[in-house]
Amino acid sequence: MWARIGKVVALIDGEHYPPVVIDALAELERRGREIMGLVFLGGTEKILDEKQMSVYGYPVIAEHSMESSVNLAIDKWQPDAVLDLSDEPVVGYRERMNLASLMLSRGVTYQGADFEFRPPVFHDLAAKPSMSIIGTGKRVGKTAVSAYACRELKNAGRNPAVVAMGRGGPAEPELIRGDEIKLDAAYLYEQSQQGRHAASDHFEDALMSRVPTVGCRRCGGGMAGEPFISTVPAGAVVANGLAVDFLVFEGSGAAMPPIRTDTRVTVAGMNQPVDYIIGYLGPLRVRLSDLIVLTNCEDHVPEAKIEEIINGIKAINPEIDIIKTVFRPHPLENIAGKRVFFTTTAPLEAGPVLRAFLEDVAGADVVGISHHLSNRPLLRADIEACGQGFDVMLTELKAAAVDVATAVALELDKQVVYCDNIPLSLSDKPLAEALIELAGRSVERFGAREVG
Repeated sequence: MWARIGKVVALIDGEHYPPVVIDALAELERRGREIMGLVFLGGTEKILDEKQMSVYGYPVIAEHSMESSVNLAIDKWQPDAVLDLSDEPVVGYRERMNLASLMLSRGVTYQGADFEFRPPVFHDLAAKPSMSIIGTGKRVGKTAVSAYACRELKNAGRNPAVVAMGRGGPAEPELIRGDEIKLDAAYLYEQSQQGRHAASDHFEDALMSRVPTVGCRRCGGGMAGEPFISTVPAGAVVANGLAVDFLVFEGSGAAMPPIRTDTRVTVAGMNQPVDYIIGYLGPLRVRLSDLIVLTNCEDHVPEAKIEEIINGIKAINPEIDIIKTVFRPHPLENIAGKRVFFTTTAPLEAGPVLRAFLEDVAGADVVGISHHLSNRPLLRADIEACGQGFDVMLTELKAAAVDVATAVALELDKQVVYCDNIPLSLSDKPLAEALIELAGRSVERFGAREVG
Protein backbone atom coordinates (compact mmCIF):
# COMPACT_ATOMS: atom_id res chain seq x y z
CA MET A 1 0.00 0.00 0.00
CA TRP A 2 0.98 3.65 -0.60
CA ALA A 3 3.57 2.64 -3.21
CA ARG A 4 3.10 5.75 -5.39
CA ILE A 5 3.65 8.36 -2.68
CA GLY A 6 6.91 10.15 -1.78
CA LYS A 7 6.58 13.32 0.31
CA VAL A 8 4.00 12.97 3.07
CA VAL A 9 2.49 14.72 6.07
CA ALA A 10 1.20 12.48 8.86
CA LEU A 11 -1.88 13.16 10.97
CA ILE A 12 -1.53 12.19 14.63
CA ASP A 13 -3.56 12.55 17.84
CA GLY A 14 -3.09 12.58 21.57
CA GLU A 15 -5.10 9.39 22.11
CA HIS A 16 -2.12 7.33 20.94
CA TYR A 17 0.79 6.77 23.30
CA PRO A 18 3.74 8.74 21.78
CA PRO A 19 6.11 5.72 21.51
CA VAL A 20 3.46 3.95 19.42
CA VAL A 21 3.24 6.92 17.05
CA ILE A 22 7.04 7.11 16.84
CA ASP A 23 7.18 3.44 15.81
CA ALA A 24 4.54 4.06 13.13
CA LEU A 25 6.52 7.00 11.76
CA ALA A 26 9.64 4.82 11.65
CA GLU A 27 7.65 2.23 9.67
CA LEU A 28 6.65 4.91 7.17
CA GLU A 29 10.29 5.81 6.68
CA ARG A 30 11.19 2.15 6.18
CA ARG A 31 8.59 2.08 3.43
CA GLY A 32 10.42 4.91 1.67
CA ARG A 33 8.23 7.83 2.71
CA GLU A 34 9.77 11.26 3.20
CA ILE A 35 7.95 12.67 6.22
CA MET A 36 7.82 16.45 5.90
CA GLY A 37 6.02 17.07 9.17
CA LEU A 38 3.08 16.20 11.39
CA VAL A 39 -0.36 17.64 12.05
CA PHE A 40 -1.67 17.19 15.59
CA LEU A 41 -5.46 16.89 15.43
CA GLY A 42 -6.24 16.92 19.15
CA GLY A 43 -6.78 14.56 22.06
CA THR A 44 -5.04 14.81 25.41
CA GLU A 45 -5.42 11.39 26.99
CA LYS A 46 -1.80 10.40 26.40
CA ILE A 47 -0.09 13.74 25.79
CA LEU A 48 -0.36 16.78 28.03
CA ASP A 49 0.41 19.77 25.83
CA GLU A 50 2.20 21.00 22.72
CA LYS A 51 5.52 21.21 24.58
CA GLN A 52 5.67 17.42 24.61
CA MET A 53 5.37 17.18 20.84
CA SER A 54 9.11 17.52 20.28
CA VAL A 55 9.27 13.86 21.29
CA TYR A 56 8.00 12.88 17.83
CA GLY A 57 11.16 14.13 16.15
CA TYR A 58 9.41 16.09 13.37
CA PRO A 59 7.99 19.61 13.11
CA VAL A 60 4.38 19.67 14.29
CA ILE A 61 1.49 21.95 13.30
CA ALA A 62 -1.34 22.28 15.82
CA GLU A 63 -3.71 25.11 14.91
CA HIS A 64 -7.11 25.87 16.46
CA SER A 65 -8.94 23.54 14.04
CA MET A 66 -8.18 20.43 12.03
CA GLU A 67 -8.98 22.25 8.81
CA SER A 68 -6.65 25.17 9.44
CA SER A 69 -3.87 22.82 10.56
CA VAL A 70 -4.14 20.68 7.42
CA ASN A 71 -4.34 23.72 5.15
CA LEU A 72 -1.22 25.20 6.76
CA ALA A 73 0.64 21.89 6.43
CA ILE A 74 -0.22 21.62 2.73
CA ASP A 75 0.85 25.23 2.13
CA LYS A 76 4.09 24.77 4.03
CA TRP A 77 5.25 21.33 2.93
CA GLN A 78 3.48 20.69 -0.42
CA PRO A 79 3.10 16.94 0.21
CA ASP A 80 2.06 14.31 -2.31
CA ALA A 81 -0.20 12.76 0.31
CA VAL A 82 -1.49 13.13 3.84
CA LEU A 83 -1.33 9.87 5.83
CA ASP A 84 -3.78 9.46 8.67
CA LEU A 85 -2.33 7.81 11.80
CA SER A 86 -5.13 9.18 13.98
CA ASP A 87 -8.35 7.44 14.96
CA GLU A 88 -11.72 7.79 16.63
CA PRO A 89 -12.72 9.51 18.92
CA VAL A 90 -10.57 12.45 17.79
CA VAL A 91 -11.30 11.78 14.12
CA GLY A 92 -14.57 9.96 13.41
CA TYR A 93 -16.46 9.22 10.20
CA ARG A 94 -17.73 12.74 9.60
CA GLU A 95 -14.38 14.34 10.38
CA ARG A 96 -12.59 12.01 7.98
CA MET A 97 -14.96 12.73 5.12
CA ASN A 98 -14.56 16.47 5.73
CA LEU A 99 -10.77 16.08 5.77
CA ALA A 100 -10.98 14.06 2.55
CA SER A 101 -12.98 16.84 0.86
CA LEU A 102 -10.45 19.43 2.00
CA MET A 103 -7.41 17.49 0.81
CA LEU A 104 -8.91 16.50 -2.54
CA SER A 105 -9.86 20.12 -3.19
CA ARG A 106 -6.19 20.96 -2.65
CA GLY A 107 -5.09 18.23 -5.07
CA VAL A 108 -3.57 16.04 -2.34
CA THR A 109 -4.15 12.31 -1.85
CA TYR A 110 -5.60 11.29 1.53
CA GLN A 111 -4.62 7.84 2.84
CA GLY A 112 -5.27 5.79 5.94
CA ALA A 113 -4.67 2.27 7.15
CA ASP A 114 -7.25 0.79 4.77
CA PHE A 115 -8.42 3.62 2.51
CA GLU A 116 -7.19 6.02 -0.15
CA PHE A 117 -8.93 9.04 -1.68
CA ARG A 118 -7.26 10.45 -4.79
CA PRO A 119 -8.09 13.90 -6.15
CA PRO A 120 -10.04 13.85 -9.42
CA VAL A 121 -7.97 14.49 -12.53
CA PHE A 122 -8.84 17.61 -14.53
CA HIS A 123 -7.13 17.69 -17.94
CA ASP A 124 -5.91 21.12 -19.05
CA LEU A 125 -7.49 20.99 -22.52
CA ALA A 126 -9.95 23.91 -22.76
CA ALA A 127 -8.46 26.36 -25.25
CA LYS A 128 -11.12 28.99 -24.54
CA PRO A 129 -12.53 30.55 -21.35
CA SER A 130 -14.69 27.92 -19.71
CA MET A 131 -17.15 27.06 -16.96
CA SER A 132 -18.19 23.71 -15.48
CA ILE A 133 -21.73 23.06 -14.29
CA ILE A 134 -21.67 20.11 -11.92
CA GLY A 135 -24.19 18.54 -9.57
CA THR A 136 -24.59 16.77 -6.27
CA GLY A 137 -26.60 14.00 -7.92
CA LYS A 138 -29.06 13.05 -10.66
CA ARG A 139 -32.28 14.99 -11.27
CA VAL A 140 -31.11 18.20 -9.64
CA GLY A 141 -31.41 20.28 -12.83
CA LYS A 142 -27.87 20.53 -14.21
CA THR A 143 -28.97 20.39 -17.84
CA ALA A 144 -31.70 22.98 -17.30
CA VAL A 145 -29.22 25.33 -15.60
CA SER A 146 -26.64 24.66 -18.31
CA ALA A 147 -29.07 25.45 -21.13
CA TYR A 148 -30.25 28.55 -19.27
CA ALA A 149 -26.63 29.67 -18.78
CA CYS A 150 -25.88 29.28 -22.50
CA ARG A 151 -28.95 31.29 -23.51
CA GLU A 152 -28.19 34.08 -21.04
CA LEU A 153 -24.53 34.22 -22.04
CA LYS A 154 -25.55 34.42 -25.68
CA ASN A 155 -27.99 37.23 -24.86
CA ALA A 156 -25.13 39.01 -23.07
CA GLY A 157 -23.00 38.97 -26.23
CA ARG A 158 -20.95 35.82 -25.76
CA ASN A 159 -20.83 32.95 -28.24
CA PRO A 160 -20.91 29.74 -26.18
CA ALA A 161 -20.88 26.03 -26.90
CA VAL A 162 -21.66 23.25 -24.45
CA VAL A 163 -19.91 19.91 -23.94
CA ALA A 164 -22.26 17.43 -22.27
CA MET A 165 -21.50 13.98 -20.92
CA GLY A 166 -24.11 11.39 -20.12
CA ARG A 167 -24.64 7.75 -19.33
CA GLY A 168 -26.45 7.41 -22.66
CA GLY A 169 -24.13 9.56 -24.76
CA PRO A 170 -22.53 8.63 -28.10
CA ALA A 171 -19.47 6.37 -28.37
CA GLU A 172 -17.49 9.19 -29.99
CA PRO A 173 -17.96 12.93 -29.42
CA GLU A 174 -20.86 14.11 -31.55
CA LEU A 175 -21.49 17.68 -32.65
CA ILE A 176 -25.13 18.77 -32.83
CA ARG A 177 -25.63 22.24 -34.27
CA GLY A 178 -28.39 23.37 -31.97
CA ASP A 179 -27.96 26.81 -33.50
CA GLU A 180 -28.74 25.55 -37.01
CA ILE A 181 -30.91 22.42 -37.17
CA LYS A 182 -34.50 21.87 -36.05
CA LEU A 183 -34.76 19.25 -33.32
CA ASP A 184 -38.45 18.37 -33.42
CA ALA A 185 -40.39 15.26 -32.43
CA ALA A 186 -39.97 13.60 -35.83
CA TYR A 187 -36.20 14.08 -35.80
CA LEU A 188 -35.76 12.80 -32.25
CA TYR A 189 -38.10 9.84 -32.80
CA GLU A 190 -36.05 8.88 -35.86
CA GLN A 191 -32.89 8.98 -33.72
CA SER A 192 -34.62 6.74 -31.19
CA GLN A 193 -35.64 4.27 -33.89
CA GLN A 194 -31.99 4.01 -34.86
CA GLY A 195 -31.24 2.70 -31.36
CA ARG A 196 -29.96 5.96 -29.90
CA HIS A 197 -30.88 7.54 -26.57
CA ALA A 198 -32.56 10.54 -28.18
CA ALA A 199 -33.31 12.13 -24.80
CA SER A 200 -29.65 12.15 -23.80
CA ASP A 201 -28.34 15.35 -22.26
CA HIS A 202 -26.67 16.60 -25.43
CA PHE A 203 -29.95 16.44 -27.37
CA GLU A 204 -31.66 18.36 -24.57
CA ASP A 205 -28.83 20.91 -24.47
CA ALA A 206 -28.95 21.45 -28.23
CA LEU A 207 -32.75 21.82 -28.23
CA MET A 208 -33.04 24.08 -25.20
CA SER A 209 -29.91 26.23 -25.52
CA ARG A 210 -29.81 26.55 -29.32
CA VAL A 211 -26.02 26.60 -29.30
CA PRO A 212 -23.44 24.15 -30.73
CA THR A 213 -23.41 21.07 -28.50
CA VAL A 214 -20.80 18.31 -28.24
CA GLY A 215 -22.23 15.09 -26.84
CA CYS A 216 -19.96 12.72 -24.91
CA ARG A 217 -20.42 9.66 -22.72
CA ARG A 218 -19.15 8.44 -19.40
CA CYS A 219 -19.47 5.33 -17.28
CA GLY A 220 -19.11 5.16 -13.52
CA GLY A 221 -18.50 7.92 -11.05
CA GLY A 222 -16.12 7.87 -8.12
CA MET A 223 -16.90 9.37 -4.73
CA ALA A 224 -14.83 12.41 -5.68
CA GLY A 225 -16.66 12.77 -8.99
CA GLU A 226 -14.19 11.25 -11.45
CA PRO A 227 -15.73 9.06 -14.18
CA PHE A 228 -14.32 5.56 -14.71
CA ILE A 229 -14.21 6.21 -18.46
CA SER A 230 -15.18 9.32 -20.40
CA THR A 231 -14.92 10.75 -23.91
CA VAL A 232 -15.05 14.33 -22.60
CA PRO A 233 -11.31 15.02 -23.22
CA ALA A 234 -11.88 14.16 -26.89
CA GLY A 235 -15.05 16.28 -26.80
CA ALA A 236 -13.04 19.23 -25.49
CA VAL A 237 -10.78 18.98 -28.53
CA VAL A 238 -13.84 19.08 -30.81
CA ALA A 239 -15.22 22.10 -28.94
CA ASN A 240 -11.87 23.90 -29.21
CA GLY A 241 -12.23 23.77 -32.99
CA LEU A 242 -15.61 25.49 -33.04
CA ALA A 243 -16.04 29.16 -33.93
CA VAL A 244 -17.15 30.04 -30.39
CA ASP A 245 -15.57 32.09 -27.60
CA PHE A 246 -16.78 30.32 -24.45
CA LEU A 247 -17.16 26.68 -23.38
CA VAL A 248 -19.62 25.23 -20.87
CA PHE A 249 -18.79 21.73 -19.61
CA GLU A 250 -21.77 19.92 -18.11
CA GLY A 251 -21.45 17.15 -15.52
CA SER A 252 -23.53 14.00 -15.24
CA GLY A 253 -25.13 12.93 -11.97
CA ALA A 254 -22.51 13.62 -9.32
CA ALA A 255 -19.68 13.01 -11.81
CA MET A 256 -17.64 16.04 -12.86
CA PRO A 257 -16.30 16.74 -16.36
CA PRO A 258 -12.61 15.72 -16.23
CA ILE A 259 -11.54 19.08 -17.67
CA ARG A 260 -9.85 21.97 -15.93
CA THR A 261 -12.17 24.96 -16.25
CA ASP A 262 -11.81 28.54 -15.12
CA THR A 263 -14.92 28.53 -12.92
CA ARG A 264 -17.45 26.02 -11.57
CA VAL A 265 -21.13 26.07 -10.70
CA THR A 266 -22.59 23.39 -8.42
CA VAL A 267 -26.28 22.59 -8.79
CA ALA A 268 -27.80 21.06 -5.62
CA GLY A 269 -31.40 19.89 -5.37
CA MET A 270 -33.54 20.43 -2.31
CA ASN A 271 -35.14 17.08 -3.16
CA GLN A 272 -31.90 15.47 -1.94
CA PRO A 273 -30.93 14.49 1.61
CA VAL A 274 -29.03 17.23 3.42
CA ASP A 275 -25.85 15.16 3.77
CA TYR A 276 -25.67 14.56 0.01
CA ILE A 277 -24.83 18.26 -0.26
CA ILE A 278 -22.88 19.17 2.88
CA GLY A 279 -21.88 15.64 4.02
CA TYR A 280 -19.85 12.77 2.58
CA LEU A 281 -17.83 14.30 -0.30
CA GLY A 282 -20.39 16.99 -1.06
CA PRO A 283 -18.07 19.55 0.58
CA LEU A 284 -15.47 18.78 -2.12
CA ARG A 285 -17.84 20.13 -4.77
CA VAL A 286 -18.66 23.14 -2.60
CA ARG A 287 -14.95 23.90 -2.13
CA LEU A 288 -14.24 23.62 -5.86
CA SER A 289 -17.08 25.92 -6.91
CA ASP A 290 -17.63 29.64 -7.37
CA LEU A 291 -21.44 29.56 -7.32
CA ILE A 292 -24.06 27.26 -5.80
CA VAL A 293 -27.50 27.03 -7.40
CA LEU A 294 -30.07 25.51 -5.04
CA THR A 295 -32.90 24.07 -7.13
CA ASN A 296 -36.40 22.84 -6.23
CA CYS A 297 -36.77 25.30 -3.33
CA GLU A 298 -40.52 24.76 -3.42
CA ASP A 299 -43.03 25.58 -0.69
CA HIS A 300 -43.32 21.92 0.28
CA VAL A 301 -39.61 21.83 1.19
CA PRO A 302 -39.17 22.77 4.88
CA GLU A 303 -37.51 26.16 5.25
CA ALA A 304 -35.40 24.70 8.06
CA LYS A 305 -33.87 22.23 5.59
CA ILE A 306 -32.96 24.96 3.12
CA GLU A 307 -31.42 27.08 5.89
CA GLU A 308 -29.44 24.11 7.21
CA ILE A 309 -27.98 23.53 3.75
CA ILE A 310 -27.18 27.22 3.19
CA ASN A 311 -25.50 27.50 6.60
CA GLY A 312 -23.56 24.29 5.94
CA ILE A 313 -22.35 25.56 2.56
CA LYS A 314 -21.26 28.89 4.07
CA ALA A 315 -19.33 27.04 6.80
CA ILE A 316 -17.43 25.14 4.10
CA ASN A 317 -16.93 28.03 1.65
CA PRO A 318 -17.79 31.40 3.26
CA GLU A 319 -17.17 33.45 0.11
CA ILE A 320 -19.37 31.48 -2.28
CA ASP A 321 -22.50 32.94 -3.87
CA ILE A 322 -25.74 30.96 -3.33
CA ILE A 323 -28.86 31.41 -5.49
CA LYS A 324 -32.15 29.75 -4.50
CA THR A 325 -34.38 28.73 -7.42
CA VAL A 326 -37.48 26.86 -8.52
CA PHE A 327 -38.08 25.34 -11.95
CA ARG A 328 -41.10 26.19 -14.04
CA PRO A 329 -42.02 24.54 -17.37
CA HIS A 330 -41.65 26.63 -20.51
CA PRO A 331 -43.27 25.01 -23.58
CA LEU A 332 -41.26 25.59 -26.74
CA GLU A 333 -44.48 26.04 -28.76
CA ASN A 334 -47.80 27.76 -28.11
CA ILE A 335 -50.19 25.45 -26.23
CA ALA A 336 -52.81 28.02 -25.23
CA GLY A 337 -56.34 26.64 -25.29
CA LYS A 338 -55.22 23.06 -25.89
CA ARG A 339 -55.84 19.96 -23.81
CA VAL A 340 -52.41 18.94 -22.53
CA PHE A 341 -50.98 15.80 -21.01
CA PHE A 342 -47.73 16.75 -19.23
CA THR A 343 -44.92 14.29 -18.44
CA THR A 344 -42.16 15.29 -16.02
CA THR A 345 -39.50 13.99 -13.65
CA ALA A 346 -40.64 16.45 -10.98
CA PRO A 347 -41.89 14.88 -7.73
CA LEU A 348 -45.58 14.34 -7.11
CA GLU A 349 -45.64 17.19 -4.55
CA ALA A 350 -44.81 19.68 -7.32
CA GLY A 351 -47.80 18.63 -9.47
CA PRO A 352 -50.33 21.26 -8.34
CA VAL A 353 -47.83 24.11 -8.77
CA LEU A 354 -46.79 22.95 -12.25
CA ARG A 355 -50.39 22.45 -13.33
CA ALA A 356 -51.35 25.94 -12.14
CA PHE A 357 -48.34 27.47 -13.90
CA LEU A 358 -49.13 25.81 -17.24
CA GLU A 359 -52.77 26.84 -16.99
CA ASP A 360 -52.20 30.41 -15.74
CA VAL A 361 -49.10 31.34 -17.75
CA ALA A 362 -49.24 29.11 -20.84
CA GLY A 363 -53.03 29.08 -21.07
CA ALA A 364 -53.25 25.29 -21.36
CA ASP A 365 -55.99 22.96 -20.18
CA VAL A 366 -53.96 20.35 -18.29
CA VAL A 367 -55.99 17.13 -18.42
CA GLY A 368 -53.29 14.89 -16.95
CA ILE A 369 -49.80 14.80 -15.46
CA SER A 370 -47.38 11.91 -15.17
CA HIS A 371 -44.46 12.23 -12.76
CA HIS A 372 -43.02 8.94 -14.06
CA LEU A 373 -40.95 10.17 -17.02
CA SER A 374 -38.00 8.16 -15.67
CA ASN A 375 -40.09 5.00 -15.15
CA ARG A 376 -41.18 3.60 -18.51
CA PRO A 377 -43.84 1.09 -17.34
CA LEU A 378 -45.54 3.60 -15.03
CA LEU A 379 -45.34 6.33 -17.67
CA ARG A 380 -47.13 4.10 -20.18
CA ALA A 381 -49.77 3.29 -17.60
CA ASP A 382 -50.36 6.99 -16.86
CA ILE A 383 -50.75 7.82 -20.56
CA GLU A 384 -53.10 4.89 -21.15
CA ALA A 385 -55.23 5.99 -18.18
CA CYS A 386 -55.75 9.37 -19.88
CA GLY A 387 -56.85 7.68 -23.09
CA GLN A 388 -57.04 10.02 -26.07
CA GLY A 389 -58.43 12.90 -24.07
CA PHE A 390 -55.57 15.24 -24.91
CA ASP A 391 -54.44 17.27 -27.93
CA VAL A 392 -50.81 17.82 -26.94
CA MET A 393 -48.19 15.63 -25.32
CA LEU A 394 -46.07 18.16 -23.42
CA THR A 395 -42.88 16.60 -22.14
CA GLU A 396 -39.48 17.40 -20.77
CA LEU A 397 -36.71 16.00 -22.96
CA LYS A 398 -35.16 13.40 -20.69
CA ALA A 399 -35.50 9.75 -19.67
CA ALA A 400 -38.38 8.17 -21.64
CA ALA A 401 -39.50 11.37 -23.35
CA VAL A 402 -38.80 10.09 -26.86
CA ASP A 403 -39.06 6.30 -26.84
CA VAL A 404 -42.30 6.33 -24.80
CA ALA A 405 -44.01 9.75 -24.54
CA THR A 406 -43.20 10.92 -28.07
CA ALA A 407 -43.71 7.46 -29.60
CA VAL A 408 -47.17 7.03 -28.03
CA ALA A 409 -48.24 10.55 -29.02
CA LEU A 410 -47.18 10.03 -32.64
CA GLU A 411 -49.03 6.71 -32.73
CA LEU A 412 -52.17 8.53 -31.55
CA ASP A 413 -51.58 11.34 -34.06
CA LYS A 414 -51.19 13.88 -31.25
CA GLN A 415 -49.00 16.96 -31.27
CA VAL A 416 -45.73 16.68 -29.33
CA VAL A 417 -44.33 19.79 -27.66
CA TYR A 418 -41.13 19.75 -25.62
CA CYS A 419 -40.66 22.04 -22.68
CA ASP A 420 -37.69 23.65 -21.02
CA ASN A 421 -37.35 24.03 -17.27
CA ILE A 422 -36.61 27.66 -16.46
CA PRO A 423 -34.81 28.30 -13.15
CA LEU A 424 -36.52 31.23 -11.47
CA SER A 425 -34.44 32.98 -8.81
CA LEU A 426 -35.87 33.31 -5.29
CA SER A 427 -32.81 35.23 -4.12
CA ASP A 428 -32.19 38.97 -4.31
CA LYS A 429 -29.62 38.40 -7.05
CA PRO A 430 -30.96 37.11 -10.39
CA LEU A 431 -29.39 33.85 -11.54
CA ALA A 432 -28.69 35.30 -14.99
CA GLU A 433 -26.67 38.12 -13.44
CA ALA A 434 -24.64 35.67 -11.34
CA LEU A 435 -23.88 33.47 -14.37
CA ILE A 436 -22.88 36.41 -16.56
CA GLU A 437 -20.58 37.74 -13.83
CA LEU A 438 -19.04 34.29 -13.44
CA ALA A 439 -18.42 34.06 -17.17
CA GLY A 440 -16.56 37.36 -16.93
CA ARG A 441 -14.47 35.90 -14.12
CA SER A 442 -13.76 32.88 -16.34
CA VAL A 443 -12.43 35.18 -19.06
CA GLU A 444 -10.20 36.99 -16.57
CA ARG A 445 -8.80 33.76 -15.13
CA PHE A 446 -8.25 32.32 -18.60
CA GLY A 447 -6.34 35.44 -19.59
CA ALA A 448 -4.18 35.26 -16.46
CA ARG A 449 -3.53 31.60 -17.17
CA GLU A 450 -2.51 32.35 -20.74
CA VAL A 451 -0.14 35.11 -19.63
CA GLY A 452 1.25 32.90 -16.88
